[in-house]
Amino acid sequence: MNKENKIKLFLVDDDAIFLKLLEIEFLEQANFDIETYATGELCLDNLSHNPDVIILDYHLDGIDKDAMNGIEILDKIVALDTNIPVIMLSSQDKIDVAINCMHHKAVDYVVKSETAAIRLKKIITSITEYKKMEKTLNWYMDRV
Repeated sequence: MNKENKIKLFLVDDDAIFLKLLEIEFLEQANFDIETYATGELCLDNLSHNPDVIILDYHLDGIDKDAMNGIEILDKIVALDTNIPVIMLSSQDKIDVAINCMHHKAVDYVVKSETAAIRLKKIITSITEYKKMEKTLNWYMDRV
């Protein structure tokens, strides 16, 4: 996490309305620094901003039919930095889609619904708590 203890969060979705709704949900909590992107390519171009977590839509061809899909973007993120947790988001409530995302190293899969933001916040809390424990353990192991 960044210096101000804010979680740097990338929201990536080609559905402008859903993207704005998600952004508003997370902005209601003061502990998020949010960047939104309408395409996966824009997300990739800005990975140097060091996100703590990326929420990535499974389908990303609403704006540009030739745009990379969420799995292709996920693969590129993982290839560039395996330490960035990516949560996949989709309107598809199919187990095979969720399994495919997990095979491509997504940390979780959330179906777009009225409770998606609540579930995403819980997952992000788990990720940040895990990172804190990992940091503490590494600090301890360096001193032993």
